[in-house]
Amino acid sequence: MSAPLKPQQAPERQKFAVLRATLTRGGEAKGARRKLTYPQILLLVAGGLVALSLLRIVTGANQLTASGQYSAALGAAVPIGLAGLGGLWAERAGVINIGLEGMMMLGAFSAGWLGWQYGPWVAAVAGIAGGALGGLLHAIATVTFGVDHIVSGVAMNILALGVVQFLAKLWFGAEGSEAAAQGGNDKQSPPMDSMPTFTVPGLSDGLKAVEEHHWFLVSDAAGLLGSLVSSVSWLTVLAVTVFVASFFALWRSSFGLRLRSCGESPVAAETLGVNVYRYKYAAVVVSGALAGLGGAFLAIDVHIYQDQQTGGRGYIGLATMIFGNWRPGGVAMGAGLFGFMDALQLRSGGPTVHALLLLVAVVLLVIALVKLRSGHRLQAALSAVTAVLLIVWYALTDTIPLEFVEMTPYVATLLVLALAAQRLRAPRAVGKSYRRGQAQ
Repeated sequence: MSAPLKPQQAPERQKFAVLRATLTRGGEAKGARRKLTYPQILLLVAGGLVALSLLRIVTGANQLTASGQYSAALGAAVPIGLAGLGGLWAERAGVINIGLEGMMMLGAFSAGWLGWQYGPWVAAVAGIAGGALGGLLHAIATVTFGVDHIVSGVAMNILALGVVQFLAKLWFGAEGSEAAAQGGNDKQSPPMDSMPTFTVPGLSDGLKAVEEHHWFLVSDAAGLLGSLVSSVSWLTVLAVTVFVASFFALWRSSFGLRLRSCGESPVAAETLGVNVYRYKYAAVVVSGALAGLGGAFLAIDVHIYQDQQTGGRGYIGLATMIFGNWRPGGVAMGAGLFGFMDALQLRSGGPTVHALLLLVAVVLLVIALVKLRSGHRLQAALSAVTAVLLIVWYALTDTIPLEFVEMTPYVATLLVLALAAQRLRAPRAVGKSYRRGQAQ
């Protein structure tokens, strides 16, 4: 039997109950009914692995499910996932953060600046600090001064680009400086030490041996598991921990309840005693810190900071956040998909991407059948025609032109967003101006 509530605890419980009701009225309950359950996610992953295994058997594209492919995909997914998670923190508190790209730039530059002097772990901390500084500037502009969120985010990206290019020229490329003597120049920092990795002895070699037999599904699963136990960066482990911690912080704590209420109905949250400004500031600063860590990952992974290193990953992170329906698990899945496609075009090129045409055609045929059964004849016809064209393309060619191969990750992102659009629901008050005292 639970202990009776103390007098001062009862009002707090009542406030939490009202906040939960506010989120429900804002649509979170409806969104919860639409989200995938954990068994469904596992079935989805298993189905994807079976589909890739069948595709590998039919086409002979063994690189599709090789451990090296998964390892490269994981490395490509981490910075995008961290940017997407940063966007999630900000938008759950009601602030649109278009400035993720600029915050990643600040994180990458900060990591390169201190990394060559003090090592990769200090570089990671510096990246977090650099991104958090960008988040703080965005919070001051949007929360305190009420600047339009999109305008502030775009300004942040432009400002960050100019700042890092100026500082790189000043600190890395100055003639006679120690940085220049160590290999730095106007476009890059001196090299830093490698981030430590871990490998599970025995298990790694055993899975590699199974993978090389190319058995149906078994070898494909071995390739996936092998990438998780062979030469894994500790920074990747940190990123996974951050995702798990974000879920518990935002959905399993009173702090997260208050923060999400600021993104659904800040006026209602204010009437219940929530300091909306404080939570918005905290969310946007954390958002910048996560984006900065993603930028630091890019610099640490190649051992140097380079000009234009982020390559638009902040914007792709926003796409993964939307695809993931503003939830950490969805962001991770979106980042994993983009990372897989990015690694595929970098490692295998045209022949392997060519094999994917067959898989995409089959998926489109299934979609056509589903749409036809639901009465959407036009969408069903478009999906079926596209599927037939892809099959013809696959049958008449042996590879994919390089230009299309380079487009593959972005095309995949657009297709997934288009298919998932009907299941998405942003926080109700995201991007809306809020002034303290509106509840009065």
